[in-house]
Amino acid sequence: MAEAQSKELATPGNQLVVEESANQRELAGDEKAAVLLLALGPDYGKPIFQELDDIEIRQLSRAMSQLGPITQDMLDTLFVQFITSLTTNGDLAGNVDSTERLLLSFLPQERVDMIMEEIRGPAGRNIWEKLSNVQEDVLASFLKNEYPQTISVVLTKISTEHASKVLANLPDDLALDVIQRMLAIEPVQKEIVEKIETTLRTEFMSTLSHTRRRDSHEQMADIFNAFDRQTEARFLTALEERDLESAERIKALMFTFEDLGNLDGTAIQTVLQQVEKPLLTLGLKGANDETKEKFLANMSARAAKMLRDDMEAMGPVRLKDVDEAQSSMVNLAKDLAAKGEIVITKGGNQEEMIG
Repeated sequence: MAEAQSKELATPGNQLVVEESANQRELAGDEKAAVLLLALGPDYGKPIFQELDDIEIRQLSRAMSQLGPITQDMLDTLFVQFITSLTTNGDLAGNVDSTERLLLSFLPQERVDMIMEEIRGPAGRNIWEKLSNVQEDVLASFLKNEYPQTISVVLTKISTEHASKVLANLPDDLALDVIQRMLAIEPVQKEIVEKIETTLRTEFMSTLSHTRRRDSHEQMADIFNAFDRQTEARFLTALEERDLESAERIKALMFTFEDLGNLDGTAIQTVLQQVEKPLLTLGLKGANDETKEKFLANMSARAAKMLRDDMEAMGPVRLKDVDEAQSSMVNLAKDLAAKGEIVITKGGNQEEMIG
């Protein structure tokens, strides 16, 4: 019987089953909890969620929304780990919609909206961190219609760097009024701060994604960044022949692998700490000498020597594999920049410096 089942699984029609079983991934701690609660569903999951605080709910909700497909084998492994007899009727998929539906089964709409808004972005754990990730001219355009005292409270709550940029985008008279109020500001009552948070969340953040339109050249630059090297060169060359101005604007907005060489030493070291070694080796294997040396110079002598040896030992590599590795490193740098861990410059444009 077992032999017959083994043969059946080996048939072409069952190839997918074999492949899925052979490619199971390990779940992190918060992912395990998220899978378990999704499997329990609203009826049995509700009592558990009611015992959690807001931070725990946010953490689990974020894990659920980013979970992706969970196969039956992964579920079985998880349930064995929890020593449970719970059974399911099939695979689960954790995403934003399923997470929101589950939360709505036992939490009020307003609270769910707050949690899901934090998951969807802009990036940030709370409303003030989110505001610090909103483009300064967009935030200034909204705040200029508010009372100066309200604006002063908002600017004291966000990062100082972002507050300075928002102030610079306000009308001069209003900006000076806000500055004076910030200088004389006293501790604000909790109720007032909460009211401002609610206003920002309902009147600004909730509609930001619907009202803000990205510059078409910026969007196209992101698309070009996703091309492999040959496709990128082909389209840029063709566009330069038809519309040189647009091509130049796109190139100025693009952040390429070569731009990683423009990062400062601290930023490069941060990237080196996060990138997987095989990707780093393959990516630098196809890099120009300047970018390669910039990375090696920010490593210890021993680590740099090992990396050089690894690159030499690789021999010839496919251009496609190099492009994919370099693209992964660029995406990593963008993610780190979005989190505020590094600062990147696009298209090789450096900030003006004074010696």
